[in-house]
Amino acid sequence: MRAVLNTTFRSLRVRNYRLFAGGQLIKLIGVWMMFTAQDWLVLELSDNSPGALGVVTALQFVPVMLLTLYSGRLADRYDKRKLLIVANTVFAVTAVTFAIIVASGIVQLWHVFLFALLFGIANSVETPVRQAFVSELVELPLLPNALALSAATFNSARIGGPALAGVLLSLVSTRGVFLIATALAIAPVFTYLRMDTTELHGIERAARGGARVLDGLKYVGKRSDLLLPICLMAVIGMIGFNFPVTLAALAKINFHAGASSFGLLTTALAVGALGGALAGSGRRSRPGAYRVIGAALAFGVLEFAVGFAPGFVSAMLLLVPTGFFSIYLAQAANHRVQMGVDAAYRGRVMALYVLVFLGTTPIGASLAGWWGERFGVPSSIWMGGLVSFLASVVALAWQLRSSGDRLSVRLRPRAGVRLIAAAEAGQGERTSEEDPLAPPRGRAREAAGGDRVAHV
Repeated sequence: MRAVLNTTFRSLRVRNYRLFAGGQLIKLIGVWMMFTAQDWLVLELSDNSPGALGVVTALQFVPVMLLTLYSGRLADRYDKRKLLIVANTVFAVTAVTFAIIVASGIVQLWHVFLFALLFGIANSVETPVRQAFVSELVELPLLPNALALSAATFNSARIGGPALAGVLLSLVSTRGVFLIATALAIAPVFTYLRMDTTELHGIERAARGGARVLDGLKYVGKRSDLLLPICLMAVIGMIGFNFPVTLAALAKINFHAGASSFGLLTTALAVGALGGALAGSGRRSRPGAYRVIGAALAFGVLEFAVGFAPGFVSAMLLLVPTGFFSIYLAQAANHRVQMGVDAAYRGRVMALYVLVFLGTTPIGASLAGWWGERFGVPSSIWMGGLVSFLASVVALAWQLRSSGDRLSVRLRPRAGVRLIAAAEAGQGERTSEEDPLAPPRGRAREAAGGDRVAHV
């Protein structure tokens, strides 16, 4: 057990990373409390409209779509820690103002829309800078573990925040939840200020006038190993990851549940997501393309099943493995991009990743809300799973064609799927049998533009 714990949490030995993770955990618990209460508030103010939920979610991510690439440019030119202090201060001030309006009892639906947009502006700067900043907190061998623990921190907050909000909504009302959440959102400002700047690693910043956004896009365009996870997450992030819109409506409209039951659905999703994050915490090398695709296929199937869940309990149970593969997929794609990019381009490349993963949410949230109002909330969920699955199949075909690999299905004497690498196909077809989601059994040989022999 000690060996497992030392492996899983080894990045926490670094003081700067401990401060980073602690501040993020406290803030994100508050943020998830606030967003859970916000979703419930929107349903109360809009007479249970899924479309209103879609508008709020879209407004939170419109700034991400518009400003994220510029934020990546800032991350490659300026001090990331100082940028994060400013962004988190702006977020905290906005949260305090919104909480005061809610607590005063004068809140209207347009207030929620306005502050969702303001939160989105702060997050459009904070998110890509924070993603790139992790690489400065730890050395490169610890980067996969640090990224995995960051995802675990996020999903721990997704468990604690909605669950705590669900309880508090029934005890102290929506106003009290917003006030408590606001107090927690200030934490990162203090933790960033306490960091030792002399212990930051790998700081490379472009000269003034450099770090052009276009150069970052050209860099990604020449790297097929980066293009595949980015394009795959663009589709799944836009269509498949719309649970903030669908779960609240599913709980209240289809299952006729209260706020605490809505918190249970969100918590079930987050429990699985935490497991997915911890499952990747022991990763020490860059994940292969087939691992990303395999996780995407599993996620699409499970989300499709959630859309056909006959009742509250079955939906809650299905959300656990769905949450597992959602974060396992997102984390594997993130690792593949982060660990394959040159440090000088990391801010801009991660900004592009955040753009396609989160910035497309306004489109997906609006579509999910519109579809849910016309064809029912469950259909918007299973449709998202179906699109995610089809996108994964296309990604698999793309990877097989670009690498020259091929799949071989054997039914007897032992069932299994084999990946035959292009370099081995003509040599007596030496093959390796792999579980699509099992840890790799050997090291992959990397070519300049991507995987030569890809292990799932």
